[in-house]
Amino acid sequence: MDRRVRSLEMSSRVREPDFVVSELLQLLGSWWYHYDEWQPEVLRALIVDDFAFSCRSDTGTTEYEDFIRCDLSGANQVMEWQEAHRLASPYPLRHNSSNVFVTDRKNGVIEFSSYIFVTKIVDGRPYPVSSGLAHWVAWETDDALRLASLEVVLDTMKSVAYSALSTNIT
Repeated sequence: MDRRVRSLEMSSRVREPDFVVSELLQLLGSWWYHYDEWQPEVLRALIVDDFAFSCRSDTGTTEYEDFIRCDLSGANQVMEWQEAHRLASPYPLRHNSSNVFVTDRKNGVIEFSSYIFVTKIVDGRPYPVSSGLAHWVAWETDDALRLASLEVVLDTMKSVAYSALSTNIT
């Protein structure tokens, strides 16, 4: 069933724009916190059954591409990958979302984007692990927003003047 059609069936409550942004911030904070602390039951409750998740680097050529690259659909497949990925990652690990903004909102489907910045601890101090772009889709339901998809593109290319880029990367 088409995601947008399904979301219409799931939601009859209309949220005000300011409330939606507040809910999205709560949802993202909850997602990253419970991922970092590895609380899979909470994570699973935040996503729909046919949740889609993909991750890659912007260059596709990193030494650790096999560790980060995925293109998954279905909550069970995503949660299985997330568990293996999280258990092989350092602790403490902190994912942070910033510059969260809504890109589209129609018929109970909210598309939004954010930056991510990830740190771990080295020599008693936060150390940058990665940064990137996250593109999200959430469905409005009667009781809460639920994540329907997440696409992460991690920054790995060397920074250059924007005018020097051969293609528009956004």
